[in-house]
Amino acid sequence: MRDVRVRFAPSPTGYLHVGGARTALFNWLFARHQGGKFIIRVEDTDRERSTGEFGRMLLEDLSWLGLDWDEGPGSGGEFGPYYQSERIEGYRREAQRLVGENRAYPCFCTDEELEEKREEQKQTGRPPQYDGTCRGFNERQREEKRKSGLPESIRFLVPAGEEKRIDDIARGEVVFPAGMVGDFVILRSNGLPTYNFAAAVDDASMRITHVIRGAEHLSNTLRQVMIYEALGTGMPRFAHIPLILGEDRTKLSKRHGAPNIRDYRERGYPAAALVNYLAFLGWSSQGDSEILTLEQLAGEFELERVSDSPSIFDEAKLNWISAQHIRAGGAEKYFTGAREYMPPIFLERYAESDLKKIFDVVSENLPCFSLFEQEARSFSPGIPRYGGETREKLAGAQDLLGLFIAGFEAAGELDQASIRRVIKEAGKAGGVKGKDLFLPLRLALTGYEHGPDLTTIISIRGKDEVLASLRRALREIQK
Repeated sequence: MRDVRVRFAPSPTGYLHVGGARTALFNWLFARHQGGKFIIRVEDTDRERSTGEFGRMLLEDLSWLGLDWDEGPGSGGEFGPYYQSERIEGYRREAQRLVGENRAYPCFCTDEELEEKREEQKQTGRPPQYDGTCRGFNERQREEKRKSGLPESIRFLVPAGEEKRIDDIARGEVVFPAGMVGDFVILRSNGLPTYNFAAAVDDASMRITHVIRGAEHLSNTLRQVMIYEALGTGMPRFAHIPLILGEDRTKLSKRHGAPNIRDYRERGYPAAALVNYLAFLGWSSQGDSEILTLEQLAGEFELERVSDSPSIFDEAKLNWISAQHIRAGGAEKYFTGAREYMPPIFLERYAESDLKKIFDVVSENLPCFSLFEQEARSFSPGIPRYGGETREKLAGAQDLLGLFIAGFEAAGELDQASIRRVIKEAGKAGGVKGKDLFLPLRLALTGYEHGPDLTTIISIRGKDEVLASLRRALREIQK
């Protein structure tokens, strides 16, 4: 078996979609598992839609995910350049070689003529394929067409009556019956290659051994197989991985939430959680754990375990996996990343050590850092505002609040032990326990019915602020 060489070939026409990221991840995992090479090739020949900015962000997002590449932009390699826009002459040279070998031919049909033929074929119930008008032209006829100023493209001459088969690693045997496609364009009249031609030429020249891509590309495979054969190069093996659908079982798009990696980065999901989740969209581990690092995934990954059924993108499941990663990593691993999502008032009021304590508390149920403020609201500095509903729930708790105030005033430094002692003594003196003891204290201190452990909240917010909040709550219910 040849040394494994796989590629991810994004088009810089938009952000890195989660489907593209999953494809890049599967290629990376396969290369690392096999001890092979992972190559990035940027397919930027769409001059109207491709931009350098999108290309830069695509590469940034791949790096952020931890998918480093062995060859490609910024890494070099002996099979470059790795931008298709820098390889144009090579495509033209290969196209002319195929013409010289009678495997391709010049076509002078205009767009208007081709559209008329397609409409006629549709009306008569025939498949909309090129009818071969220019296939039999001799050199004299071609020169006459050129002199008349007609646009000249190059079409691949599809062998008649040939069935094609591939052994797809993820889908099993795939059969392409004869007659599925007519002669197709490989070089446009503007001198630019079509997608299928450029991809096949590049795969051949870069010695790609495996093409791992989404199932939506299966329709391109027949044309590329023909081109590989005509070029006389070895055929890569294919693995068409399943589509990713939204929960409504339609193609994943913006309406399903955040369809691209940049969105999830900005919302503060850890890269480790995203790659963990994406790996399980169409692939299954042999172990029981669903929480795996990138290195663990690479150690297990085999294409034979890739499903041929569509995967459903479930953000609730992503949130669960992400929360597991954040909980396990805690402040030691994720505090720096979470810090930029903390409200300014937290950064002004709390010391770094307290911020880390708060993060460790809220990280128990935190799927992404952008939810930090919501999850940490019980720690918000300052005296809470008490709405009418809160005042109603505090009604009748005047005596208990007075006991808390007296207890905290008398206590020295508020550590975990002294806080528990004050709460226990107040409950004993007031004749209350359980919810009747803790809810009034939580409401008075935070304004919320639910939240993290009260002793942690009190120790971090400090004695002065705790007493100020309790006194304010008491005044509110005495009005």
